[in-house]
Amino acid sequence: MNMPLAPFTDVDTSGQHTLRLVNGSSNCLGRVEVFHDHKWGTVCDDTWDLHDAAVVCRQLGCGMALSAPGSAHFGPGEDPIWQDGVHCKGTESALTECELSSWGEHNCAHSEDAGVVCSGNTRLQRPGRLRVKDGPSSCAGRVEVLYNRTWHGVCGSGWSLLEAGVVCRQLGCGPAQSVPVRDQFSRGDGHALLEGLSCRGTEMLLLECQQKGMGPGPCRQGSAASVVCIRLVGGPNGCSGRVEVLHEDVWGTVCDDQWDLREARVVCRQLGCGTALSAPWESKYGEGNGKIWLSDVNCKGTEANLTECEAKPWGENICNHVEDASVECSGTEIPEPGPVRLVGGPNRCAGRVEVLHKELWGTVCHDDWDINDAQVVCKQLGCGDAVLAPIGGKFGQGLDTIWLDDVNCTGVEAALSECPARPWGDHNCYHKEDASAICSGNPSILPLLPAIR
Repeated sequence: MNMPLAPFTDVDTSGQHTLRLVNGSSNCLGRVEVFHDHKWGTVCDDTWDLHDAAVVCRQLGCGMALSAPGSAHFGPGEDPIWQDGVHCKGTESALTECELSSWGEHNCAHSEDAGVVCSGNTRLQRPGRLRVKDGPSSCAGRVEVLYNRTWHGVCGSGWSLLEAGVVCRQLGCGPAQSVPVRDQFSRGDGHALLEGLSCRGTEMLLLECQQKGMGPGPCRQGSAASVVCIRLVGGPNGCSGRVEVLHEDVWGTVCDDQWDLREARVVCRQLGCGTALSAPWESKYGEGNGKIWLSDVNCKGTEANLTECEAKPWGENICNHVEDASVECSGTEIPEPGPVRLVGGPNRCAGRVEVLHKELWGTVCHDDWDINDAQVVCKQLGCGDAVLAPIGGKFGQGLDTIWLDDVNCTGVEAALSECPARPWGDHNCYHKEDASAICSGNPSILPLLPAIR
């Protein structure tokens, strides 16, 4: 059975609890709640930022503030909303020392409840302790999280490249290459720590992601989450550079013997970087250091990852680093055709929809947003057909103007600006209603759509 942690609280000199974090997966992250007039209540996310979160983390003895999520990231509260317009310098010793509105005075709903993610402390287990097991390296394998001094797996239900990307970022392993299925790296002890995990892909820690449960228990989907990471080095962006693979916890290069577009095609597909444009030889993006792990790689071009291709045994080669192989993929090399872009997703063909107007990027409200509208965006970007039209700020909330609302495309328009909509800037929305699109030209995300719906 999943057993949530008890909220971590601060106690005043009279023994009264004054501050706590609720509904998080560790003692040092969760929804912020304060005690007033004999009742616990929440804090509105208006003006909420890292300065405010720093005070909460310090007051609770939870180390440094890592992020200050709003929009009820850790679920909406059910009690009074006690504070709004909190404005801390970040040096205060308690939240009540910060500038804020009168107790109970606000213009918020619980969908705007503020949260914090802290680094942890020496008295408590640090949140976010993470590792991968039973894979070929420390950057590929079954994902495990430390809980009550024991390592437990993560349930594979809803696991996608968005969650895998957070894991790879937290481990310092570069972009997520793939999310192996069917227990490729074994199931471990058969217990899951996290279930119903849903990441935006921009989080710094896995435990920042939204989750339904916490605590060891059976994985209802019967599989443990896994991840494989890969990286391109020395290039101008994440979709061009020297190919490096991880083996025995050591990054190494690939020799360019027999290297061609078929191998580059596999790498670009793994990274969600579109199609292969070229497969440069002779260390075009600089010479690597240390191991040359792969040589004489021979792919058909249809493989899911580079390790499925034929090659000499790991580390066996007659090469030197002047022969390091590289790839150049279409993912970030193709300029965006027109004043529209997708932001916050794993690549340029999935993310929050943003449009350019008066030289300022802004978002699109999800009112009336559907697959026909997403189809126009995907076509406009050269990203194939629309697969999904997520609403509710699935890929994070924008920060600037909301330019469009009540967009109503038929799906045949050449650009989003051709579709019927309210006048530019006329809307009744918040950024938590930002619209998104996922296109078929995004090969890294297509097998994972159930996790995003």
